[in-house]
Amino acid sequence: MTSDIFNRKQKFFDRWAPNYDWLFTTIFYQAIHKRLLDYVELPNEPNVLDMGCGTGRLLHRLASQFPTLKGIGLDLSAEMLRQARQRNQYRERLIYKQGNVESLPFAEGQFDAVFSTISFLHYPNPQQVFLEVSRVLRPGGFFYLVDYKAMKETGTSTVPFSPNGIRFYSQKQREQFGAVAGLECVGHYYLLGLVMLTIFAK
Repeated sequence: MTSDIFNRKQKFFDRWAPNYDWLFTTIFYQAIHKRLLDYVELPNEPNVLDMGCGTGRLLHRLASQFPTLKGIGLDLSAEMLRQARQRNQYRERLIYKQGNVESLPFAEGQFDAVFSTISFLHYPNPQQVFLEVSRVLRPGGFFYLVDYKAMKETGTSTVPFSPNGIRFYSQKQREQFGAVAGLECVGHYYLLGLVMLTIFAK
């Protein structure tokens, strides 16, 4: 069942990819990324993962701001990744890989930081994603989760957009996902409207 959902989501984003940046990234994502970076702390020569990287805009911005950074962008959509690779100005430091966030193809403790920007809402099994993030984060690493928050303080808001819909989670739910995965919530920060950054530490 889950694999069917991911297959349908992959096709959905493959179709969307050619116009994705024109529709969203230019203003909306640039503003979010700019505000997110105000909260990002990375060690020297960081190794980072961007889950649901889309066309690679966040990784590009991170590589520009942190000259020693190496990063991997992971996405379900081959077409999104094709566009990310075409625009990759940091080929020696950034690579893009197709994969499923519920079974990350990486080693334990591989990353200093993991990012998820407006992609968590698409995942059918959010707790499994948190468990995988915790597995690939090194001790002392951070998970930067940026997504719309639910309007209610408890419960989930669901919107019938894309296959299987999208879900918005409350601050409390985010904290619970993190606690089960062994991640401590450092804080919640509004970036733009209802878009909230939640930072977790391992």
